[in-house]
Amino acid sequence: MAQKKGFDYIIVGAGSAGCVLANRLSEDPNISVCLIEAGKKDTSLLIRMPAGVGGLIKQENAQNWGFWTKPQAHMDGRKLYWPRGRGWGGSSSINGMIYIRGHARDYDQWRQTGLTGWGFSDVLPYFRKSEAYEGGANEFHGGEGPLHVSESPLQDSLYELFVKAGVEAGYKQTSDFNGPQQEGFGPYQRTIREGERWSASFAYLRPIEKERSNLTILSTALVSKVVFRGGKAYGVEVVAKKGAQPETIHAEQEVILCAGAVQSPQILQLSGIGPADEIRKLGVTSVVDSKNVGANLQDHLDVTVIHEMTQKASAYSKQSGLKKYAVAIKYLMTKEGPGADNFLQAGAFLKSREGLDRPDLQLHLVNAMMRDHGNYDYKRDGFTIHSCQLRPESRGTVMIQSDDPFEHPAIDPNYLATETDRITMRESVKMMREIAGQDALSPLRGNEALPGQAVQTDEQIDAYIRTYGETIYHPVGTVAMGIHDEDPVDGDLRVRGVDGLRVVDASVMPTLIGGNTNAPTIMVAEKAADMIRGIAPPVPAEVEIAA
Repeated sequence: MAQKKGFDYIIVGAGSAGCVLANRLSEDPNISVCLIEAGKKDTSLLIRMPAGVGGLIKQENAQNWGFWTKPQAHMDGRKLYWPRGRGWGGSSSINGMIYIRGHARDYDQWRQTGLTGWGFSDVLPYFRKSEAYEGGANEFHGGEGPLHVSESPLQDSLYELFVKAGVEAGYKQTSDFNGPQQEGFGPYQRTIREGERWSASFAYLRPIEKERSNLTILSTALVSKVVFRGGKAYGVEVVAKKGAQPETIHAEQEVILCAGAVQSPQILQLSGIGPADEIRKLGVTSVVDSKNVGANLQDHLDVTVIHEMTQKASAYSKQSGLKKYAVAIKYLMTKEGPGADNFLQAGAFLKSREGLDRPDLQLHLVNAMMRDHGNYDYKRDGFTIHSCQLRPESRGTVMIQSDDPFEHPAIDPNYLATETDRITMRESVKMMREIAGQDALSPLRGNEALPGQAVQTDEQIDAYIRTYGETIYHPVGTVAMGIHDEDPVDGDLRVRGVDGLRVVDASVMPTLIGGNTNAPTIMVAEKAADMIRGIAPPVPAEVEIAA
């Protein structure tokens, strides 16, 4: 087995969290950092051009792992497609670029379980530290961070009419989903800067890749496992390709897994940290019997209502046929036009029933007819309203299927396992239909393509959700932090049972936050960087939040 020189810190995965940690840890010139990524550098035009998101999520490619779930027992036995980012920036390089933090009570709930330092007042300073909000700094937003956040311009009438329709239907309106009131209809903030996707790579990694001699970046290198000596993480084994001889890279201080909610538990299990009986059956020597590594999987299940349009005003008419070449040329020359749009400029956070202390549904409006992650091509103008349940009760698992690091793990989100989840998703379809039927949208609204007028009863709606529901790409919780011995990591994100090993990514979130998970993952990494470097946390930020 070949061996390379050691580093102080090894970071596994150049996704959202890994890019942050590579930047923050290498700020100290006396610290040597090695960032290891299984994918390539993010040079694709589809990544830089916001409109390229459709091509990035459709299928497995150089930027997308293209996972599939196990057959889902409560969704007619379907296997669901799971896009996840591969390469610099991770999923922040293929996501919809929506900047959402979740509700303040999501983090206060973490603190109430005993996770001191993880309440909203504790994490808000880290959100602000990471952010360069185009509106400037205020009590909720940061103005000078690496991650550029812009306001959606709502330049197409569809978005404005959608917000008006929500108000007509009796819902609230809000100007800032990341401000004092999340609930209501309004514009999304986006990680787009001057017409370009502003991923974690562009925010944190690209600016320093050639400037810091203490940072080494290894691309197209798969970490097969963590190596231990004397109960401490000694380093990692890296394999360039299947069948190649592994190399060991040594970490003097810590190994930090930032591989995400699917692959961080996979690497831990391959390294002997996981349910001991299960991994032994697959030929892996148990190091720590940690039964909850790979458990507690949570994800936002998504369902849509899709309408045709009476006017040629959607992404289809702007980009179909030969027009796509004109769009690309204009984008390359000016960074403007349809190529600079993610077609996700407006949405909503709503309560599915009375008595809730925060919204439990999130709506995304897409200025296109979008089905099956864009793999089904309608070839006509239309719009799609997405809804996801923000805090599902269902829990699933991620588990290795062999000791081969190149084999994808078994992913079982266990969607719709509880009656509450089924009722909430059913109600969301009714709410989306009510909103789509408002007078405000009548100038653009055509026939309902899905679910279609034949779907009316609760039983029919439930069947529609089972048949057409998909992930909206927010898995968390598979290496959850907590205060109990059975929790895989503690509140400082250290793996229990060994020394010198942490996990820093969405997998450590004990529960899903109410919104898109990219911004919270970046926050977790900003906070972890201070923990690792021994920097005192900032003074908590006390702000007023509406229910």
